[in-house]
Amino acid sequence: MKSHRKELWFNIPSRRAFINITPQVEETLRESGVREGLCLVNAMHISASVFINDDERGLHHDFEVWLEKLAPEKPHSQYRHNDSGEDNADAHIKRTIMGREVVVAVTNGHLDFGPWEQIFYGEFDGMRKKRVLVKIIGE
Repeated sequence: MKSHRKELWFNIPSRRAFINITPQVEETLRESGVREGLCLVNAMHISASVFINDDERGLHHDFEVWLEKLAPEKPHSQYRHNDSGEDNADAHIKRTIMGREVVVAVTNGHLDFGPWEQIFYGEFDGMRKKRVLVKIIGE
């Protein structure tokens, strides 16, 4: 069985963003040479997320509005986590809601997606360098 590991690095200039990382994951799959197996894509920071959904601007806006209703950024004083001097408690909650990782089947050398599925990096406390792990195993 083959195993391939790669880190994708991001430095998002805003506090929050949704970035389609499907092309980078597909390139990593090509590099791996795996034709049949599994691909794990994992946010390596507790204030960022990886999830699968549609690449549609209106939906991304809806995610932002919905997440802000569930875990508003301000006032910072509403969160005990922020008592330590942090201001990102909302980012931790948003990450928990949107998820830490995805696993995608690899079939015949391609990510085996359903219609419209794409992989996204969700940033909830940006303006610094963060990474995503891509781990591919198979034959």
